[in-house]
Amino acid sequence: MASQKIEVVTKATGFRRRPKKTTYTPGTCELLKGDLEKEKQRLQNIFATGKDPEERKRKARPRRQEAPAPEQDRFEELVKEIQERKEFLADMEALGQGKRYRGIILAEISQKLREMEDIDHKRSEDLRKALATT
Repeated sequence: MASQKIEVVTKATGFRRRPKKTTYTPGTCELLKGDLEKEKQRLQNIFATGKDPEERKRKARPRRQEAPAPEQDRFEELVKEIQERKEFLADMEALGQGKRYRGIILAEISQKLREMEDIDHKRSEDLRKALATT
């Protein structure tokens, strides 16, 4: 028995994957080198001047002003939103979920109505002032 050798096998704790080395085509290598050179130059400029020259280039381009879309009357928007809320509540009640959403939806509708009252009051004031000046 003493002549037999016993090998001790230990359980491996896990295998670690080694990341594959990335291989690049010659064209890709050239692009990367060019990008590195540009980045080096940019960082040298930042170190020398304290400013990034790219920032100036981006700010120099003014945006064209597009014609503003015709504004929809806020009062009409509110009317549509209230109608959508009512439809949603009706759908939820049909599905048996009315209790769950009723308080939330009624509170939102109340807010919309309050905003509509404010708009109406403001319009009335403007109309009174316009009539008073003529």
